[in-house]
Amino acid sequence: MAEKDNMKVNTSPVADVETGTAEDVEAIMKKYDRESNTRIWEGTPKQVIRFLLAAFSVLMLYMNLFANWDERVRRSLFVGFVIILSFLVYPMKKGSSKKNSVPIYDIILMVLGAGAYFYFVFNFKTIIGHATRISQTEVIVGVIGILILAETCRRVVGIPILCVATFFVGYAFYNGLGQGRAFAVVLKSIVYNLFYTTSGVIGTPIGVCSTYIALFILFGAFLEATGISEFFIQLANSLAGASTGGPAKVAVISSALCGMVSGSSVGNTVTTGSVTIPLMKKTGYQGEFAGAVEAASSTGGQIMPPIMGAAAFLMAEMVGVQYGEIAMRAIFPALLYFTGIFITVHLEAKRLGLKGIPKDELPKFGPLFVRQGYLLIPLVALVAMVMMGYTMSRAAIIATALAILVSMPNKETRMNPTRFINALEAGGKNTLSVAVACGVAGIIAGVVTMTGLGQLLISAIVGVAGDRVIVALFLTMLTCIVLGMGVPTTANYIIMATTCAPILVNGMGINKIAANMFVFYFGIVADITPPVALAAYAGSAIAKSNPMKTALNASRLAIAAFIVPYIFAFNPAMLFIDTGVLGVVTIIVTSLIGLFGVAAGLEGYMFANLNVIERLLSIVGGLCLIIPGTVTDIVGIVLVGISAALQMMKKKKAAVA
Repeated sequence: MAEKDNMKVNTSPVADVETGTAEDVEAIMKKYDRESNTRIWEGTPKQVIRFLLAAFSVLMLYMNLFANWDERVRRSLFVGFVIILSFLVYPMKKGSSKKNSVPIYDIILMVLGAGAYFYFVFNFKTIIGHATRISQTEVIVGVIGILILAETCRRVVGIPILCVATFFVGYAFYNGLGQGRAFAVVLKSIVYNLFYTTSGVIGTPIGVCSTYIALFILFGAFLEATGISEFFIQLANSLAGASTGGPAKVAVISSALCGMVSGSSVGNTVTTGSVTIPLMKKTGYQGEFAGAVEAASSTGGQIMPPIMGAAAFLMAEMVGVQYGEIAMRAIFPALLYFTGIFITVHLEAKRLGLKGIPKDELPKFGPLFVRQGYLLIPLVALVAMVMMGYTMSRAAIIATALAILVSMPNKETRMNPTRFINALEAGGKNTLSVAVACGVAGIIAGVVTMTGLGQLLISAIVGVAGDRVIVALFLTMLTCIVLGMGVPTTANYIIMATTCAPILVNGMGINKIAANMFVFYFGIVADITPPVALAAYAGSAIAKSNPMKTALNASRLAIAAFIVPYIFAFNPAMLFIDTGVLGVVTIIVTSLIGLFGVAAGLEGYMFANLNVIERLLSIVGGLCLIIPGTVTDIVGIVLVGISAALQMMKKKKAAVA
């Protein structure tokens, strides 16, 4: 319950009895999140695993800085080590409580799986010389490699993406056998394409993962070690902590900044939420709302330019445009997303009569920035280097070195040997889930290329949707959300950019950047969309709230993420495409007003409590304003204006009474 205005709000960041402990968070994540179900290592074995993960990070640096290997050799070697480490870190089933234990069957699977990829590495020239005429032994090796990668995916990532890959491989067999070819011939063709060429497992997704994604994950691990997350939280406190409902606004700002770097909705929710959620609850926000604010904001961090959790760099590669163009066009949709959450938490605070944190308990912006602003140097340098034409791999490595340097002035974050190994370990471990998902994404992309399935999918979607673009977009949205359930965002984006984005571009005539942004947005919101809303469940564990109610609240808070992609898909002017300065200004102003109307309608409060008619007027008028167009803007202003006028009259009457 909200405290009365005349009572001083206790804003200490120490969790009270109504907030969850680290054990609560761990328990709920082990229940829902595959990546949280890891083996229990203690003592010397724990140190061995730790150094193996750190060595894997060093290997990635070596491969990108010095190695001059054939791309197929490099990628196969990468996948082989990913399988070894994944089996050492992740058990066969959830809830494994045995310590320092790897069953013999896991050792066999690990050796066979990694051995299949190492076999290709050591016999590379011979196998390439065979071309499509691979031997029976090589077929068996390929089958083993693909099947054990699938089992690794089940352990590390989950079932949804595996079901999709199984469907695609099944179609490849159906397509081959349907042409009258023998099973052995079809099997050899599929194995060759999916295992021994850069059109399958070791295709573009793994290529991108072993370079850009892995290096940016490593950069994020070292940047986290500098204490930048704490700096972002303090920075947000100095900017918004004293305002109405300040702790929730602090959560929005700090989570946007932290999530931009981390690229993990769940990890960001736990990191910043351990500080912001207890503060929100003490201020007077309900647990379901507090957990939802943190989850929605942390999830949105991945659409926040300029880093976008490394997706900006990945999208530039997939779309074939400069990084700067992607970052620039992503600015306004991200602004709308966070403005929507910001407005909603403000209206909720007004409705409940909540106050902010006393100013004398908050850091001052100027002194804080002077004292710790240097922590931003690696981020600024990274963006500057990419804009100047540095390769993304080189820019990430240099930025990582800068992160090590900026950690030195502060004794608490100084990069000593222990912290250095910890950062390498975190980078190596965080790469595993993305790499496994990218390997399976390569299988999906390989079948599309091998069978021409892409054109069939386009024809099927166009056949269902006809000229109704909205139907094609809705089906794509559902696909993205389902595939995004527990799948790392970057891998989810690669899958959707390979399968669904071409359908929107070639089948429905949607702008290429808009189509890729569309699938990226809906891949992200899977983390807060029931039934598998991992970020929301993490927030609920800290807030001690109902997980499903928290997820529903998070989806409501992130309403802009469900609306805006449709708008820029229909009219890419929102992405600053095919529009002038006046058009951009008009879109910004009308969209922000519209978002206020939608947020007020969903919250049920503007200047006073809204009745049903006022809520409908606000929501419909807000949607009209968000949709670019003169007619819709006029209708929207009229409807939102009527709702606001009714609210002002109601407030005035209440004041007189």
